[in-house]
Amino acid sequence: MKKEDYLNILQTNLPEFVDESAYPTEEVVFQQDGDPKHTAKIVKSWLQNQNFGTMEWPAQSPDLNPIENLWAIVKRRLGAYENPPKNVDELWERIQHEWRALDRDIIQKLVESMPKRIESVIKNKGLWTKY
Repeated sequence: MKKEDYLNILQTNLPEFVDESAYPTEEVVFQQDGDPKHTAKIVKSWLQNQNFGTMEWPAQSPDLNPIENLWAIVKRRLGAYENPPKNVDELWERIQHEWRALDRDIIQKLVESMPKRIESVIKNKGLWTKY
């Protein structure tokens, strides 16, 4: 994916998602890792002009992102199927099914874990944590 593609995804989806969140827009902090397309000037510039903040990401701490926990759950569930998917379309259907089946409580707990995650990274001087 190119930086322009990533920017297009953000522009198309992020404002609506933030507006529909349970939090006031000015309290929302967008999080992304240090992938080059995430840190591209055009992406940073667009994010700076939004009504929500963007988290500064420590270079050695990709473990901050709770989405990785959700993907791990989905991956485990996909591995529990008796037979592998027959094709890409069936795999995509399974991924969508498992993603939609994620319990909102799990997602909420991951969101609420962010202060502890950040505190742990600060304590470890930006290095890996248990998360």
